[in-house]
Amino acid sequence: MTQTISPIIKPEELLSLKKISGIILIDARAGANAQEQYEKGHLEGALFVDLNTQLASIKSDPSLGGRHPLPSPVQFAQVLTQLGITPESHVIIYDDKNGSNAAARFWWMLKSVGHNKVQVLDGGLDAAIKAGFKLSSNEEIPHNTEAYKVSKWLLPLAEIDEVANAAKDTNFLVIDVRDKVRYDGDKEPIDLIAGHIPGAINIPFTSNLNTDGFYLSPSELRDKYVEALAGKKTEDVIVHCGSGVTACHTILAMAYAGIEFPKLYVGSWSEWSRNKRPIATK
Repeated sequence: MTQTISPIIKPEELLSLKKISGIILIDARAGANAQEQYEKGHLEGALFVDLNTQLASIKSDPSLGGRHPLPSPVQFAQVLTQLGITPESHVIIYDDKNGSNAAARFWWMLKSVGHNKVQVLDGGLDAAIKAGFKLSSNEEIPHNTEAYKVSKWLLPLAEIDEVANAAKDTNFLVIDVRDKVRYDGDKEPIDLIAGHIPGAINIPFTSNLNTDGFYLSPSELRDKYVEALAGKKTEDVIVHCGSGVTACHTILAMAYAGIEFPKLYVGSWSEWSRNKRPIATK
């Protein structure tokens, strides 16, 4: 899918935009007390979106699609309508994890329904505050809009059997973006079993960032992923994480580098590890 605006926006750019034109700013913090933290203080004008209830359709059994399965396109369209987002809206998303959590997931979902003007705030909440953004505890009210119409996900997705076949085929590439300690099987703080998909390579999503928590430059990211792909087409590349959320951070990094979208395995390790699939460790 062709990028017409940069998927990343710097805090200073956002500050200028807020002064001259209307945008829809989204706070996508996640975690047990995310909404409470949002209500205590968010970027002025930002609406809250909830990872678990609005950006996922969580099932009682994570073996069926993982911990954060995608909602249906119809459900997602309802979320966009509730937030006052139209196909013409300029949406800018931030979280408190340098865009690695639900901000990247929401960005991917919007791109996957064909939404053009969507960006993730580089450096996230902390960077915005340092740049001079004011925090607010006010209740933010979305604008009323016509229903956002969504028919299907447009970006490429991979299911568990396709991932299993790709991981065994040297013509394909499966990228695990979790931390190395999880990939190696040394530690698993979230899912039931430690390790990784045999054949998958590890490129932690944190390596997309510099020491200050900002994305590497597009040229640095392009060099990094061109080398990793080693001539493979992006349609033969599958990216996954623990539950299909932080994998979107790497897809965002690739898009920022001008690389076409690879496939996203939404079920990720949370699904794979619960289905008696082979597991490798270091």
